[in-house]
Amino acid sequence: MPGHGLLAGRTAVVTAAAGAGIGGATARRFLEEGARVLISDAHARRLKEHAERLAGEFGSERVAAVPCDVTDENQVRALFDTALREHGRLDVVVNNAGLGGTSSLVDMSDDQWTHVLDVTLNGTFRCTRAALRRMREAGAGVIVNNASVVGWRAQPGQAHYAAAKAGVMALTRCAALEAAEYGVRVNAVSPSLAMHPHLVKVTTPELLEELTAREAFGRYAEPWEVANVIVFLASDYSSYMTGEVVSVSDRHP
Repeated sequence: MPGHGLLAGRTAVVTAAAGAGIGGATARRFLEEGARVLISDAHARRLKEHAERLAGEFGSERVAAVPCDVTDENQVRALFDTALREHGRLDVVVNNAGLGGTSSLVDMSDDQWTHVLDVTLNGTFRCTRAALRRMREAGAGVIVNNASVVGWRAQPGQAHYAAAKAGVMALTRCAALEAAEYGVRVNAVSPSLAMHPHLVKVTTPELLEELTAREAFGRYAEPWEVANVIVFLASDYSSYMTGEVVSVSDRHP
């Protein structure tokens, strides 16, 4: 969609941005709004392909890509060091990386629980910490975390994911208070049901139908609709907002 220059001249890092989900849509919307974007993902091949598509459309000087597994502290450091080295500044960070799955609590293994928490909550912590350490020196910056409605609303089979996303919400609020003294804002979006190919692969048609029926508009969100809210939170239009978790089209709980 046509941009309005809301992020003109700014440098943004977006994690888990390879593909057609919220991260990929956010990277595209940031570019449409004039930002330079460094995208990352644990899937190097998909990341390279997506970066090439965006560079072909918006110019190679505005798009860069760095593979990053957010469970690896060294890779997280390298990601943010690259942003500063390549662009000389870090204005916006979108912590989109997350991992779900479906398992009843009684059948869930320690590995299932730990892996979801490590990617979704600990990964957000690592990236938030890395971003704040660099933004603190600049005295400005914006961080937007991707939470989920299941952080508010119970859903069978989602104990690990719900716990992780509730943790992201709490992390957002605490980080916002700490970051305010150096001029950095931290907020989160809480999507309910945003459709993308990966969700179709890991969710049964019956569950998707049930979840869609719960939506206020009777349909799922498109990833770009969530990305529009992220653009708002990253822009100066939300200059007095921090520590907020913004629900994107859902009736909760």
